[in-house]
Amino acid sequence: MKTTLTSLLLIILAAPVFAETTPIGFKNVTVPDTQRPLQMVVWYPTAAATKPELIRDDAVFFGALAVPDAPAQSGEHPLVVLSHGYGGNWGNQVWLASALAHQGYIVAAVNHPGTTSKDRSPQAAAQLWQRPKDLSRAIDAVIAQPKQFGAVAKNRIAVVGHSIGGWTAMEIAGARFDPDLFARDCNAHPKLGGCIGYQQIKPAETPAAKAQLAAILRDPRVGAVVTLDLGLSRGFTDASLAALPVPALVIAGGVPTEDMDPNLESADMAKRLPKASTHYIEIADATHFSFMSICKPGGMALIEEDSPGDGMICRDGEGARPRAVIQQQVIGLITEFLGKSFRN
Repeated sequence: MKTTLTSLLLIILAAPVFAETTPIGFKNVTVPDTQRPLQMVVWYPTAAATKPELIRDDAVFFGALAVPDAPAQSGEHPLVVLSHGYGGNWGNQVWLASALAHQGYIVAAVNHPGTTSKDRSPQAAAQLWQRPKDLSRAIDAVIAQPKQFGAVAKNRIAVVGHSIGGWTAMEIAGARFDPDLFARDCNAHPKLGGCIGYQQIKPAETPAAKAQLAAILRDPRVGAVVTLDLGLSRGFTDASLAALPVPALVIAGGVPTEDMDPNLESADMAKRLPKASTHYIEIADATHFSFMSICKPGGMALIEEDSPGDGMICRDGEGARPRAVIQQQVIGLITEFLGKSFRN
């Protein structure tokens, strides 16, 4: 009986994440390129009266309601671009994308080649500098199609990234990465997840690759940035963080682990950012995976069956609030931050 009640509670709590009254549209497209085509999904406001369908809902994760290929609502809308973590995909932040779209945002999310759950190409993964460029291409694609997604409001574009997606977001906002600095720091903190992953994909293996990774990757159209428990932040130079030209909201999971300690990542980076335009929030009962989709009852067992050890992505902190409640807090923090940033 206790298990049944717990499952029911999770379903009820998850429902507000994807069951809103205002309709939103959804479209899955490919951004063409001969070398690096991108799968991109876009959530956007619509006036369509068509019955919505569940998007990215499966046996493991809850999805979100939207109207596929709905006509876009007229008028201008702010744009948010989402960047997933290593080994993730655009579906990891469905809860956030749909919530923002319900509030009038156009939200685009891409699958970064080489670092998604179904594309682990070592060659593509090593080209970390391509990730910020992926987001710039997503911005280009959305702006170029106002009839499909709605018109993008000038000076109201933000990027939100989780894990290495947070690194990606900071790069496009103006942070600079120093491969030599990061390599030295990893000697002192070899168990950080960012160091382990970085050493596996070897993005600075050649002088040419190192130069591309250290290059300026900023897109001046991005006016605000949000990171969700980011990694690799210790490779950012102090000078570039101190001079970051856009406001930043840095959100950390407060449950430290050996490979992801907020004191060594999010909190450390926030201290190096401009105080006047930086907001740092540590959510005490959130883990690194609390920023991913909500697992259904039995979802963890299905993940473990397919990939032993990976079921941890369904876990939050010990004694934590349900993930849906944590995510509602995150949605509130982000919408408040973006509202203030765009007004200013």
